[in-house]
Parts: sequence; C-alpha cells; structure tokens
Amino acid sequence: MTNENGKVKRVLLLRVTLPTSDPAHVVSMVQAAAPFYGLLGGTNIRVLQNVDDKAQFIQEIEYETHEAFEVNRQRIASDLRVQTYIQAWKTVLGGALELEVYEDLTSKT
Repeated sequence: MTNENGKVKRVLLLRVTLPTSDPAHVVSMVQAAAPFYGLLGGTNIRVLQNVDDKAQFIQEIEYETHEAFEVNRQRIASDLRVQTYIQAWKTVLGGALELEVYEDLTSKT
C-alpha cells in the first residue's frame, strides 16, 4: 500500500547458513554495508540467529521506497551496486544467500 508520500514499505530478508555458528562474519558484513542500506532507505535493521541451528542467520531490513522503484524492483536487482553487495555476502559468508521481500500487513488494520 502506498502512503501519502508515494512510498511503499517493505521488509527485505536475507537468509544464510554459514559453515560456522560464529556471528562475527554476519555482524561485520552488516556494519560494512551501512552505506548500502542508506541507498535502500533502510529504516530498521536486525540480525537474527536461529536458536535451534546456530549456523542459520536472517538479516531483516525494513525500508521505504518510492512506488516507482518497487514496480521496477527487477531492474534494480540487476543494478551493479546491488549485485556487488550480494556477491560480497556470498563470498564472505561462503554460503547460499536467499533474498525475499515482504509487505508488512500488520499496519493495515
């Protein structure tokens, strides 16, 4: 749903399973990526570790973007800066990386 400023809110989830349960790699990547989150319009960023499988992590990024960007998300996903960021995650973390984008429905009541 678009707000009065022509923006939509989204939640980006990055899921990764590491060869180790040490969260140091994930935390350092999050800190290094701070400028990138500014490009996304990131408003809230969390890193979650699975309590049953300590090698599984989720990074959650809440962001707001113009509706036109959301409509063209496929084109943005092919942007060199975005691809560089994803490749850096894959290289440093040494694991598969899944990206999913969600809309928060709890604010639509």
